[in-house]
Amino acid sequence: MMLRYAITDPKYYTSEPAYLKHTLYQVLSSQPIDMVVLRDKETADYATLAKSFLSLKPLYPEIKFLLHTDSALAKRLGADGVHLPSNALHEIGDAKSFGLWTIVSTHTLDEALLAERYGADAITFSPIFATPGKGAPVGLEKLKEIKDKISIKLFALGGIVTDDQIEAVKNAGADGFASIRYFVE
Repeated sequence: MMLRYAITDPKYYTSEPAYLKHTLYQVLSSQPIDMVVLRDKETADYATLAKSFLSLKPLYPEIKFLLHTDSALAKRLGADGVHLPSNALHEIGDAKSFGLWTIVSTHTLDEALLAERYGADAITFSPIFATPGKGAPVGLEKLKEIKDKISIKLFALGGIVTDDQIEAVKNAGADGFASIRYFVE
């Protein structure tokens, strides 16, 4: 079964705690989702936003709730895990020492192999398809190449907005897909 990973973005969820919570509740209640991450690089108060985000966690015990970048905050607030950016591969050990499920953004084979070696539970690999502001897509062949060389879970990311694209990344070997727009548009 293809794992489904929803990524929040202030463009769709805003950085206002009550609105974020309302929108996220609608998204989580309307479709199957296995994991969700609070990704907001604009807010001046990520901790308050994270508390609102995590207040939904008891309603969805089957969903992993992750915070973006901040392992210490994820541990302190009771998140299930953390999603680290590719420039924070060196922080995987810290996240794992906190008992957090850890996923890392990767864009190259070397990053994917390092993430696995450092103990990440999973990676995202992107961008698979064209997506706004993310550069040239790497495509399905590169996704398959990465999957063939790692043993941890791989989530395809980048421009995945249709069921046909989900089927394509599944056929290329991805364990799941991650998306912002698929879940909200």
